[in-house]
Amino acid sequence: MPRHPYPESVGTLAEEVRAFAFGLPEAWEDHPWGESVAKVGKKVFVFFGADQPADGGCWLGVKLPESKDDALALPFSRLMGYGLDRGGWVGIQAPPDMPLEVLTRWVEESYRTVAPKAMRRSRAKPDDSPGP
Repeated sequence: MPRHPYPESVGTLAEEVRAFAFGLPEAWEDHPWGESVAKVGKKVFVFFGADQPADGGCWLGVKLPESKDDALALPFSRLMGYGLDRGGWVGIQAPPDMPLEVLTRWVEESYRTVAPKAMRRSRAKPDDSPGP
């Protein structure tokens, strides 16, 4: 099974996660505090930081109200500082072999959490849809 759902890799794990994040509806890049973040509207949904790991891995911070405990069970994840921990923000220092699907699922969860309500409806989880 391929590591990522895209037909061709766009680069490092960090580049692939960024491409996914900025491909979400109305997502855009900002640089508050000199660090890269992905926003929807005026709200941050992913922190990418100023630098990415040289080993091809990926550092990101995401808001995970549903998956926080699962993410924190991994040895390379921790609650973010500066009071963000109280909001469920998790910092992840993913190794280069981390499955892209896991990271994009967390990016999408963070997006759904902070996006305006109208946008969340268009990005509802597949299991949120009504059954037959």
